[in-house]
Amino acid sequence: MSYRFEVMTGGLATRARAGRIHTPHGAFDTPAFMPVGTYGAVRSLSPDELSATGTQVVLGNTYHLHLRPGEETIASLGGLHRFMGWGGPILTDSGGFQVFSLSGRRRISDEGVEFRSHLDGSTHLLTPEEAIRIQGALGSDISMVLDECPPAGSTREEHRAAMRRTTEWARRSREAFDPVSSGRAVFGIVQGGTHEDLRREHAESILGMGFDGIAVGGVSVGESRAKIRAIGSLMGECLPAGLPHYMMGLGTPADLVHLIGHGFDMFDCVMPTRNARNGTLFTMRGTVHIKNEANQRDGGPIEPDCGCYTCVRFSRAYLRHLFLSKEILGHRLNTIHNVHFYQDLMRRAREAIASGDWERWSRGALLSLEPLEDASCPPEGA
Repeated sequence: MSYRFEVMTGGLATRARAGRIHTPHGAFDTPAFMPVGTYGAVRSLSPDELSATGTQVVLGNTYHLHLRPGEETIASLGGLHRFMGWGGPILTDSGGFQVFSLSGRRRISDEGVEFRSHLDGSTHLLTPEEAIRIQGALGSDISMVLDECPPAGSTREEHRAAMRRTTEWARRSREAFDPVSSGRAVFGIVQGGTHEDLRREHAESILGMGFDGIAVGGVSVGESRAKIRAIGSLMGECLPAGLPHYMMGLGTPADLVHLIGHGFDMFDCVMPTRNARNGTLFTMRGTVHIKNEANQRDGGPIEPDCGCYTCVRFSRAYLRHLFLSKEILGHRLNTIHNVHFYQDLMRRAREAIASGDWERWSRGALLSLEPLEDASCPPEGA
């Protein structure tokens, strides 16, 4: 099966839409949340457990898999799908975000990014062509182009320079990508910081290259929530309806609901898995901090109407005990719930869009979800 995107339904009064993306490893419904499988695994979950949460597509990390065990090893063992035991679609990032976070260990030029491995100090050169080659060896269904992602606080001139370089890298990435024999897809990335005119300008440049989807980058590197949402609103106006729209690296459940309303279809973030390990659990009634004393004798589930394995089988009191005892099972059960929560939120959003009830449903969801504060997803393992 070759890559294809179809919009199933959308409202006249909102940009929110429900769709489906077809890939060589099956289809997934949109809006879609992609749990982050940094090292070829979503932290603490097996593929079967991941499927049981409602997950249809996952994200793999090119930087980490390139350094260990290496794309050649993975390719020799049948590709990333077989290597990690996941039969569904996989999107891989280009590795650029992790490389650019190595501020003292990398050097940027028009050719690419030279960096030293955080594992052994070895030197590597990541070019647009190399990023595409690595992702091809991994066998992911959707590849991302190499882009330059300036940190928050960068000047307008620095953002414009990064746009120029990202545009050229996107062109080289597009030329290096061969979809004919595999049916795979490649997405371009729009940069421009919080400058609306730069975002519009860069979107026009990237859209002219014929990518299979468009991602918005540089929105989880320290910006305020208000600026993030302003970028989402602007990009929702600029991006064509015929392509999937991917907001990279976000975010809280409330952020996702807002962005779906602006026409975004795909999201990824370490927040549900990272917060699970820290004992913070998501519900439609706000967050639960499982270590709090109030949960010590609570025999109820995290969320009464949640159908995840954790809520069906275990009490808050037991989960608190596991967390305070530093039992690995506690991390696993918390992660199952949080990932299930994100996937259930996507399912509810799709149903609301399909039924024409998006405006009412989203207003109610945001009233419950808005108290969540942290909108950032730092570049760490999921």
